[in-house]
Amino acid sequence: MMRLLLMICSLCLCVAAAAPPPVIFDTDMGNDVDDAIALALLHALESRGECRIAAVTITKDNPWAPPFVSLVNTFYGRPGIPIGTVKQGVTPEQGNYNRQVAERRGAGGAALYPRGLSETANVPDAIEVLRRTLAAEADGSVIIVQVGFSTNLARLLDSPADKISPLTGRELAARKVRLLSVMGGHFTDQKFTEYNIKMDVPSAQKLFAGWPGAIVAGGYEVGISILYDPARLETDFRWTEHHPVVDAYRFYRKMPYREPLWDPASALYAVRPETGYFTLSQPGAVTFAADGATRFTPSPEGKHRFLIVSDAQRAAVREAISALVSQPR
Repeated sequence: MMRLLLMICSLCLCVAAAAPPPVIFDTDMGNDVDDAIALALLHALESRGECRIAAVTITKDNPWAPPFVSLVNTFYGRPGIPIGTVKQGVTPEQGNYNRQVAERRGAGGAALYPRGLSETANVPDAIEVLRRTLAAEADGSVIIVQVGFSTNLARLLDSPADKISPLTGRELAARKVRLLSVMGGHFTDQKFTEYNIKMDVPSAQKLFAGWPGAIVAGGYEVGISILYDPARLETDFRWTEHHPVVDAYRFYRKMPYREPLWDPASALYAVRPETGYFTLSQPGAVTFAADGATRFTPSPEGKHRFLIVSDAQRAAVREAISALVSQPR
């Protein structure tokens, strides 16, 4: 018994000493408010020592998306997280909360939420940030959470060796990334064209066909079944007078509304894959039709799986996300 206890203690010490995995968050911030919820969730998980946000890359081509990401990172005390943005992306529209939150003013007219980026800042290309971040991390350590379009990661695959790394983008992905968690597709309705996929179908097709490692997809059917209770904005955030994600939620749509937790679900799985929040499908291959409809072909050699959630899991996921996103800094 004593020997067993010593082995358990040794294992616990090794786990505690292990560095938290680096996470790259790739988001179309501003198209839906669940991206903001997912970013807050990742900050909470970093504060708990479960991950480290290594970079945020953006697939929404609007100048107010990087400032919003910057102010959220600054709010959580991590203003130095690298931010990269898409060039010539598919959604240049402003959205309902990026600018509105960034322009909020406090007493005396100062910005309510300080940020390191302005709407006129020269934000680096997302591919440069992706390559630089991957090159700097340990082999097999990186988790990528993609909750927007596949534009950035498809372009990463095509990127050649350069001064940042002698490896191509595909080689960097193969060497550095241990998991790609994608919010996209629909795995219970083959006629449904999910937004993140249909807005840039060629990139989604390229990503799933060419990504060298494991991909776990969180389909539309998962997030739409897990709805955030807006009453928790009033009860769970009493520790702070102002919170950028709470403001984003209120700006995004007419209150009260229950936001589907698509993106936070994929982020939660990525960082806590072994906690039983979700069940994984059998392995196979995900492909997309020309209109963006999802196809899944089971195969023992397949590198793709998708998330499945039961009623009991759904309740646990909703509570975990709700508690994490409102966690005090």
